[in-house]
Amino acid sequence: MDVIIERACGMDVHKDNITACIMTPDGKEIQTFPTKTVFLLKLIDWIKEHDCTHVAMESTSVYWKPIVNLLESEGIEFLVVNAQHMKALPGRKTDVKDAEWIAQLLRHGLLKASFIPNRIQRELRELVRYRRSIIEERAR
Repeated sequence: MDVIIERACGMDVHKDNITACIMTPDGKEIQTFPTKTVFLLKLIDWIKEHDCTHVAMESTSVYWKPIVNLLESEGIEFLVVNAQHMKALPGRKTDVKDAEWIAQLLRHGLLKASFIPNRIQRELRELVRYRRSIIEERAR
C-alpha cells in the first residue's frame, strides 16, 4: 500500500496521558506525555522537531480539544477520528499499539475525519452552552 503522508503522528489520548507515535521514512518514535499544559506544549514541540505534517487521534471524550487547539494554532493538519471506528479494528491492546495503528492508517490515507468546527465556531458554541447553563441554573 502506498504511503500518502510521509510524516504522520498517531495519538492515543486519555484523561491523564497521551501516547504519540511519529512515523517518518526513517522509522518510528513513540513517547508518552502527561496532559498538563506544559507537557502538551512539549508534545507539540516534539511533533514540530520531526517535521510532522499531519496528526490523527481518536475523539476521546473532551480530551482531544486542547490538543486540537494547539495543533491548529501551530498550523499542523489534524484529524479527529470516531473512536468507535478505531475500536472496531482488531489486534490493538495497548496505548502504544493504538498510537502506531492510528499513525499507520493516517500515513496510508485510510482515516475519515470527524467534522470539527473552526476555532471561532468552537468558542462560540462554548459560550452558548455556558449561557444556557446559567439560564437553567437561574430558572431553578
